[in-house]
Amino acid sequence: MSPHTTSTPRFLDAVRPGRTHWLELPPHRTSVRSARHAMRARLDSWQVPDEACANAVLLVSELVTNAVLHTLSERILCGVGLTRDERFRLEVHDGDLSGRGIPDRRPGLDDENGRGLLLVREIAESWGITRSTLTGGNAVWASLATPL
Repeated sequence: MSPHTTSTPRFLDAVRPGRTHWLELPPHRTSVRSARHAMRARLDSWQVPDEACANAVLLVSELVTNAVLHTLSERILCGVGLTRDERFRLEVHDGDLSGRGIPDRRPGLDDENGRGLLLVREIAESWGITRSTLTGGNAVWASLATPL
């Protein structure tokens, strides 16, 4: 399965028309790169400033990485929307039906992994996890202010 745009799911329906974008990805490590490139291209087309674009791309990269590495998903939905109050809403929906949510990791100084959600906490204005009505798994979201 290759990445492709999907119809707009419900979570981002409240954002401005023409300012949402969804990508459906297979659960492969190469999907992280695809998500980054697709996010950058979409935000560039919306003429989003470089710093805000870089932050959004980093957040999506971390969220898609978590979905790929830590869930047994058959597909991953990755969405971005620019809200009326000039904020980004980023969402990554996985297909993890276990109901266990996202584990809270506390990596040691020498650990090479486990810092993705720490980055999300630092960069995002707000973030959270809920159950996805689209996939039945986790829907991890983050919001960012966007100077336009």
